[in-house]
Amino acid sequence: YYTSIPGSCNFETQDQEWTTVCGLTQDPSDDFDWNISNSAVMGQTGPDTDHTPGKGQHFLYVNSSAQKEGNRARIITTKLFPASFGVCRVRFWFWMFASRQTGVLKVYTAEEHGMDILMWSSRRNEENKW
Repeated sequence: YYTSIPGSCNFETQDQEWTTVCGLTQDPSDDFDWNISNSAVMGQTGPDTDHTPGKGQHFLYVNSSAQKEGNRARIITTKLFPASFGVCRVRFWFWMFASRQTGVLKVYTAEEHGMDILMWSSRRNEENKW
């Protein structure tokens, strides 16, 4: 559900409709999709808990074990966030640990003419934590 911060979501949805609730959509031109799960389902291949304080337990994940190098899974915001002269922050937590199949996590902004601009990327966490 949302908090008061625009675009904020913690993936604790009752009906699993996280794309609608969180204002996200799967990119129809990518190779595989993001899914929602919790630590109990993921077992050894995922984190022990999610990052949400309290009773939160859900997070998005991609299963990279069955993918080929170069395959992409993309989610896109359905709301536009207009450019401003002030500071714009994108904040999220991620867990990428202990897998040879782990790829690269990248964050892009899309400018108004459709050009994707790489803002941040990471290959993996060095520690088992968010």
